[in-house]
Parts: sequence; C-alpha cells; structure tokens
Amino acid sequence: MSSEFLSDEWFAKVQELRAEAGDIQAPPALADLVINITVNTDAGEKKMALAGGMIEEGHQDGAPTTLILPADLAKRIFIEGDQSAGMQGFMSGQIRIEGDMSKLMALQTAQPTAEQKELMQKIHAITA
Repeated sequence: MSSEFLSDEWFAKVQELRAEAGDIQAPPALADLVINITVNTDAGEKKMALAGGMIEEGHQDGAPTTLILPADLAKRIFIEGDQSAGMQGFMSGQIRIEGDMSKLMALQTAQPTAEQKELMQKIHAITA
C-alpha cells in the first residue's frame, strides 16, 4: 500500500524501511553530508533532510545547505532518482539554495551503494 509523498504516514513507512535495511554504508562523498530540504506542498511547507545519504523527517541542526523546492520536483529528484530534474529545476529557478552551494556537488558525483539503491526502490514502491 502506498502513502502520499511527505505525509506523516509516508515518513513512518520510510523510517520502517530504513530500520529493516539495517546499517547501510553511504559512499564516502555522502557519509558526512547533511542537506536540509524544504518542500513546498499544497498543504504548506514540509521539512526533511538528506543525512548520510538517507532521507529523514525534519531539518538537521547545523546543516550547511538548505534546498527549497516544490513537491513534484522533490519527488522526481529524491524518490524517482531523476538527476536531470534537479538541474532543470535549478536552471529554471524552481530550486532555491540557501547556504553552502558547494555541498550539492557531492550529490551530483556520488554513486549510491547497492544497499542504498535497494532501499530507494522500496521507498519508491510505497510512495504515491
């Protein structure tokens, strides 16, 4: 059964999937990377973070970078893995960046591990 992207139920299911997956090692470029993400939805702002290559609910204190983008674009980038959507969103002004933009370069160059890919496929499968 799928849950609406960014809903409380969705975040709970993502947390369950992460717990089931165990200790997943992130590639070195992502291991210490924390990026806050503010997603603009019809219901208002939803906050999440990408920490060590994993999606987490809420913002992380001390994150050097925050992305601000619409929900449809966030879903394409972070759930569907569409990297070209990120570049297009940035170039068209749909993505705003606050803080250290250089931290985003790690996202473009890092290749997820097989375990991360498997987890993201499971997250994609539960996302409406």
